[in-house]
Formats: sequence, C-alpha cells, structure tokens
Amino acid sequence: MPELPDLTLYVDALDRVILGHRLERVHVAGPFVLRTVEVPSRELEGREVASVSRLGKRIVIALEGGPLVVIHLMIAGRLRWLAAGRKPPGRITLATFDFAHGRLVLTEAGTKRRAALHFLRDRGQLAELDRGGLEPLEGDLAAFAGRLRQENHTVKRALTDPRLFSGIGNAYSDEILHRARLSPLVWTSRLDDATIERLFQATRAVLTEWIARLRGDTGDGFPEKVTAFRPGMAVHGRYRQPCPDCGAPVQRIRYAENETNYCARCQTGGKLLADRALSRLLREDWPRSIDEVI
Repeated sequence: MPELPDLTLYVDALDRVILGHRLERVHVAGPFVLRTVEVPSRELEGREVASVSRLGKRIVIALEGGPLVVIHLMIAGRLRWLAAGRKPPGRITLATFDFAHGRLVLTEAGTKRRAALHFLRDRGQLAELDRGGLEPLEGDLAAFAGRLRQENHTVKRALTDPRLFSGIGNAYSDEILHRARLSPLVWTSRLDDATIERLFQATRAVLTEWIARLRGDTGDGFPEKVTAFRPGMAVHGRYRQPCPDCGAPVQRIRYAENETNYCARCQTGGKLLADRALSRLLREDWPRSIDEVI
C-alpha cells in the first residue's frame, strides 16, 4: 500500500501536471470502485483543478466550485499519467480523468478490487473520510506521545493505526522501528519518555529521508515505481538478508497478508519473535535467539 512518502510524490506530481487545468471527461470503468457519489461525474467535468492534497492515505483533488475527487489506492492501486490520446492499460484500468494535455489513470493489479473513488460535493463531506490520525511530520513530541499513550497496543500496531497516525503503513513502520531500535511487539504502555522521544525522532527522520530520496529518484517525472519494497530499505522486505547496521540476517513475523521485518540483534536483544504459524509448527525446535540461526 502506498504510504506517506509515495503519496507525497503523487501529490507533488499531480500539482505539476493537473493543477489549474480543466477536467474534461471522467470515465469510471467499473462501478465497484465508486464508493461515494454525492456529485455525478458529469458535474465534475468542465471544472479546473483547484488543489491537490493528501488526507491520510487518500489523495484529494479539489475542483473549482467545491467538488472533490478522493482516491484511496489501497494495496495495489496506482496512478499513471499518459499523454493525450494514449490508450490506458486494459483490464487493470478502473477510471480515467481526461485533460486537454493528458490523461490521469487509476489502475489496480490483481482481482480483489480494493481501491476506492469518492465523488464529494464539498469539504464538509471530506470529514467523513478522515480517520483522525496525527500527521507525523507536523505534530510535536507531546502530540506524538499523546497518540502513543492513547491506547495500549504493540508499537507496530500503534504506528500503523490510521486513527492514531496518518500515512504510516507496514513498510515504513518496519523502517522506523529499526531506526529507533525497538521491537515491533513492545507495548506502548511500557515506553518511557526517552524511548518515545527516540521513536519520534526516528519517525520524522525515516519519513523525511525517504521523501527526499524518492523525490530525487523521480525528478520532474510522474512516479512509476511505487512499491513497498525498495532496495535501500534497512529491514522491510529483506528477510534473511543482512541488517545494514550489524550484519545479522533480517527476521520476519508473518500474519494474514502482511509481514513484519526486524533485526533481532538491533531491536530485540537477540531474541527471535514467534512467527504465529511457523513457531507453533516447530514448537520445541523453534530457535529462541538470533545466534541459533546464524
């Protein structure tokens, strides 16, 4: 799922290519993607784009006169910018937004169709989609600590809860926790002030660095390689590869459709965290420390 750094790049690119331009035609290829229709598509057409912004993991395109197009990419949704007249890809295209100088295309790989579109009448209706999470690059340390202590969760779950923090998902939470030298499974109620400050600084540093890095890679183009798995990441998606800081093999916890990646030596004092499926299968043979698997 695209997270804050990738969504920031999308907003940057959309600012460059559609801000101030007139939306000429909207075509929704499949009705399942359209979750809210407070304004019919024909009322969106003929209006200029007034602003582009991010709301959590949603992209908000505001049109003159008030209507909004809100896009949630979910896991496999992506945006593409095509030259005017160029055909969009076939079955993966969910919607197109035509301008005189080009076409914005919403695509989604796979068959689960989780991406979502909302056509809203005004910003008053936007509040219904706001999960209320703190913007991690805007809130101060006190606000960050308040969100962590609002509920007692594992720190991994807290960082990825959109009601607590905005725009952080599975990938960047792994990177943040590695930078902060914290186990993903430590309970937020056990975090002291110094640890919370370390986590706060790690959160801001990781997100800021990746935004700058992705901006440098993309330049003035439109983001084309939006992925949760990047070669420069420290632990996310790097199971069994060496930790860039200590060289120990990166470990993982697998659950449902996600996995948590961490370095046992850097984050858990050498202890291997139980993989809910594999550790139950192996039982007594499940290794307890990183030294048993090196």
